[in-house]
Amino acid sequence: MESAKRPSTYGFLALAFVLLSAIPGCGKKQASADQNGAAARTIELLNVSYDPTRELYADVGIAFAQHWKEQTGQTVKVSQSHGGSSKQARAVMDGLEADVVTLALAYDIDSISDRAKLLPSAWQKRLPNNSSPYTSTIAFLVRKGNPKQIRDWGDLVKPGVAVITPNPKTSGSARWNYLAAWGYALKKELGDLSKLKDPAYAKEARAAEEKAREFVTALYKNVPVLDSGARGSTTTFVNREIGDVLINWENEILLGAKELGDGKFEMIVPPISILAEPTVSLVDRNVDKHGTRAAAQAYLEFLYSEKGQELAIKHYFRPQSQAILAKHPNQFPNVELFTVEQIIGSWKTTQRTHFDDGGVFDRIYKPK
Repeated sequence: MESAKRPSTYGFLALAFVLLSAIPGCGKKQASADQNGAAARTIELLNVSYDPTRELYADVGIAFAQHWKEQTGQTVKVSQSHGGSSKQARAVMDGLEADVVTLALAYDIDSISDRAKLLPSAWQKRLPNNSSPYTSTIAFLVRKGNPKQIRDWGDLVKPGVAVITPNPKTSGSARWNYLAAWGYALKKELGDLSKLKDPAYAKEARAAEEKAREFVTALYKNVPVLDSGARGSTTTFVNREIGDVLINWENEILLGAKELGDGKFEMIVPPISILAEPTVSLVDRNVDKHGTRAAAQAYLEFLYSEKGQELAIKHYFRPQSQAILAKHPNQFPNVELFTVEQIIGSWKTTQRTHFDDGGVFDRIYKPK
C-alpha cells in the first residue's frame, strides 16, 4: 500500500493567533487575514483507493485541481493510496486519514461505517447511482494465440489451465471474480436467475447452488498463486509470465491487452459476467477534522461531471452517463451482465456467506 502523510502547520498558526489577539485592535485584522489565508492555502486531500485506479485518479486529481482553482481560486492537491480494496478499508479503520475512499465494492465502505463509525450508514444515498460513478465487469486475458482455447468460464476448470486471480480475502476485484464465476454456474444450471428467489423453484435453486460450489472449487484448484490485489495479479501474469489466463477487472484486462502486452496478449470476453459497481464516499470524521469537506465533496461530484465521465472511459471504466458512453460506441465489448443482488442478495449477506472467516471460500480453497 502506498500512503501519504499530511504535514501539520496548525500548531504554528494557533500560536500566532494567540499572540496577535493579545494586541489591541488585532482581532478583526486577524479574522480578515485568516479569510484571505484560507483562500490562498493549499488544500490537501487523500484519496484511498484500490489497485486498478492509479492512472484514473492521477488524471482526475490534475483535472479536479484545475476545476477547483477556476471555481474558488484555491489550490488543491490530491494524494493517492492504492492497494487491495479490503486492505485499504482496514487501513482507514486503523487510522489512515482518508478524506475520500474510492473502493472496489460497497461492503468495504460499509465496514468503515459499521466498525469505525467514520461515516454514516446511509452513505450510498448521498451521490447518484448508489455512489457508483462508473462501473466495470470481469473478463479474461490470455496469451497470444489463446493456446488453451479459453472462451468462457467453463474453460477455466479444464485440467492443465493455470488461472491467475487475486485473493478474495484482501481484494475487492477478487470477490467480483469469484462472484462472476458463481453467477455463471448458477445461470448455467437454472437458465433464469430469477428462479433463485422464487419459492416454486426452491429445490432447483439448492441444486444449482451446490453445482456453483463445485464449479468454483474446481476453478480455485487451478489457481497457483493468490496475489493480494488486482494489480499484483496483472503483474504476475504479464511480467512474471505465470498462468494461462488472468481473471480481472475489464479495465485491467484492456490495459494489459492494449498497453502492456505489445501484441503478446488477447482479451477474451465471456458471454456472461457480473456488473461490478465500485463505490465512493467522503470519510466524514476525517474531512471535518481536516476542514476539507467542501473540496472533498466537490472532488467526488467531479467524477459524475462530463469531464470526470470522460476520464473514466479513457481508463476503460464504464461511465454512468449514457450520453458519454454513446460517444464511444466501440469502447467496450457487449456482455450479458447480472448483479450480486440477483445471485445472492445484499453485500453484507454475500460477505457473511462467502468471504468471512469460515465462509464458503475458506471451505473450498486449499492453499497449495
